[in-house]
Amino acid sequence: MFKRIGLITNSGVKAIQTTLTEVVEYFDGREEEVVLDTCCASLLEGHNLSVYEAKELGQHCDLVIAIGGDGTMLMASHILCDFDVPLLGINLGHVGFLADISTDNVASNLDEILNGHYVEDVRFMLWGEVYRDGQCLYADYALNDIVIQKWNVARLVELETYINKAFVHTHRSDGMIVSSPTGSTAYALAGGGPVVHPSLDALLLVPICPHSVTNRPIIVDGSSHIEIVVSTREVDQARLTFDGEIKYKLATGDRVHVKKKDKKIRLIHPPGHDQFHILREKLHWSK
Repeated sequence: MFKRIGLITNSGVKAIQTTLTEVVEYFDGREEEVVLDTCCASLLEGHNLSVYEAKELGQHCDLVIAIGGDGTMLMASHILCDFDVPLLGINLGHVGFLADISTDNVASNLDEILNGHYVEDVRFMLWGEVYRDGQCLYADYALNDIVIQKWNVARLVELETYINKAFVHTHRSDGMIVSSPTGSTAYALAGGGPVVHPSLDALLLVPICPHSVTNRPIIVDGSSHIEIVVSTREVDQARLTFDGEIKYKLATGDRVHVKKKDKKIRLIHPPGHDQFHILREKLHWSK
């Protein structure tokens, strides 16, 4: 089972400090060793625990607990996906699709999980590259989505979309979301995309406010290779984001390639985890 457990966060708000202290006290006297990332360490006074940079936790732990919201889980997933280290989330955010342990029952859930009673949920990630004149200028990965979006102008951007080298369409819009099933309840949902069960091997393409009302979201096989060409004539009009973080300034003619990343992230949930219960609770279905 889990012997060395890392704690990670990216915020110093009082609620996180309180929950972090509760978690550290829970492990006091247990056989598991606890290590902290530098942000957690800055929130605890007088501890004698080992401390690592967040990006190093995957090398030193066999379970990482993220304390925060889904943004903290996204950050942690980027750090851990190359290490095959499972990730557990304690939710102090607004939604909690990924971090699903409530602060009301941290101890009881940790008891179950550390005794081997948990649900493991494997999610694939997205890999994106930017090509200009045949040269790859930027590459990164995301858990939720890779998005091309207009920037700093009131005009629409024009994009050409290809799936497995087959031309799909040219459209004018505020941008395009390429989402994993995990991201289907994030920006893609706000853009009018469907909710996709995270177990499905699929990719979503969701146009953002398309000029044509007949331009609808598309779901394709997860092994597909997506290529989106920035064909708008105006310069400095598009940006590329990975999980909501602006990463690259796109130019006319740039080609954005998106496919599944070759590594996955392992999420840990309490026993009895039910994706549809989460959807009912977070999206207020049946109310």
